[in-house]
Amino acid sequence: MTEESRTRSGSGAVTALGVAAAMAVAFTVWLGLWVTPPDAFQHNLVRLLYIHPPIAWVTYLALGVTALASALYLWPRTRSAFWDRLAGASAEIGVVFGALTLITGSIWGRPTWGVWWTWDARLTSTALLELLYIGYLALRQVPGSMPGRGKRSAIAALIAFADVPVDHFSVLWWRTLHQAPSVLNADLNPTIHGSMAWTLMLGFIAFTLVYGWLLAMRYRIAAAKDATEDVALAAAVAERRLEGGTAGIVGAKA
Repeated sequence: MTEESRTRSGSGAVTALGVAAAMAVAFTVWLGLWVTPPDAFQHNLVRLLYIHPPIAWVTYLALGVTALASALYLWPRTRSAFWDRLAGASAEIGVVFGALTLITGSIWGRPTWGVWWTWDARLTSTALLELLYIGYLALRQVPGSMPGRGKRSAIAALIAFADVPVDHFSVLWWRTLHQAPSVLNADLNPTIHGSMAWTLMLGFIAFTLVYGWLLAMRYRIAAAKDATEDVALAAAVAERRLEGGTAGIVGAKA
């Protein structure tokens, strides 16, 4: 298979993933707004259930991929620019979905709790997680050699990931306004059933597909940027060598 055919095949797969993600999200919206019934207590507010937990799940997934890719970059046997680019691309998506988690949670919390924000354990740990990964992305922009930047970024990503289990289990470790998990609870006894359960499951699948498509696209952009910088660096080095050679010839003639 030629390089061109591999590129076309990869583009086709990414396009198919994007189409599948769009269809799954659209189907989730249709089920969530028009098919599933309102809740006995939250009424139509329960429809936020079909997007808020899946968005939060993607945040964890993206940051988990960043941590795994960072660990593989730090291990000498698997160290490569691929893992560094993957970690950075996934972290960017994680920060976006982390912000969406806070926004949708506030929209849900306002009519439920009566406030847009409270220093609840879950909300506070989620906000801290968002700040940690914004700091990670800022660290990646600090000038330096690629190996040095990759190592310090990978270490920062692993340190920041320590807040993920704290954030997830905060509703169990402390008394919070935020409800405990409805599906993956300690008793493994889901408190949601029927069409609501299927719609929630579809929401998780839909947003996971969205994450996969975004990751593929963002990684491509990062790889293209690195390739452009490599070409520019090679051209600059060649130009300096040419200038040095010309100066040497002129000096010899003089």
